[in-house]
Amino acid sequence: MSTAATVTPLTTQDAEALVAAARTAAESAGVTVSITVLDAGGHLLAFRRDDRAVLISGETSTRKAWTALQLDAPTADLVDAVQPGGLFHTLPTALDRPLLFIAGGVPLHRDGRLIGALGVGGGAPAQDHAFATTAAAAVLDAASAQRA
Repeated sequence: MSTAATVTPLTTQDAEALVAAARTAAESAGVTVSITVLDAGGHLLAFRRDDRAVLISGETSTRKAWTALQLDAPTADLVDAVQPGGLFHTLPTALDRPLLFIAGGVPLHRDGRLIGALGVGGGAPAQDHAFATTAAAAVLDAASAQRA
C-alpha cells in the first residue's frame, strides 16, 4: 500500500489564472507579451499573445515553458549552462523539440512536485522572468492557501 500523497495537477483554472497574473504584471510594466502554460506532460493548457506583442514571442514563450518543464529549472538559471564549456552546451541542438535558454520560463510545483511550466516572451529576458515568477507565486501560493 502506497503512502505517497496525491498532488493535485495543474488545472485549466490554474492555467487561466497564471495567464491573467502574468498579463497583469506585464501590462503594469507597459510590456506586451505572449504567455504559455504547459501541464506536467508538456501539453498546452493556456496560451495568450497580446495583439501588439512581437509575433515570435508566441514561439519563445512556449519554448521557454518547455525548457523549464524538461529541466525542472527556471530558464534564467540555465543561460550559462549552454555557453561554450557549459554543462548543456550541445543540448539545444541534440533534441527534436527545441529548447530555449533565455530567461522567462519557470517550472511550476505543488507540494514539492512538478506540475507544469509557465513561459513568458516579448519583453527583455529579465522582465519576462519577473512576470513569470510573479504570476507563479501569486497563483500557486493562493491555490495552496485555499486548499489548506
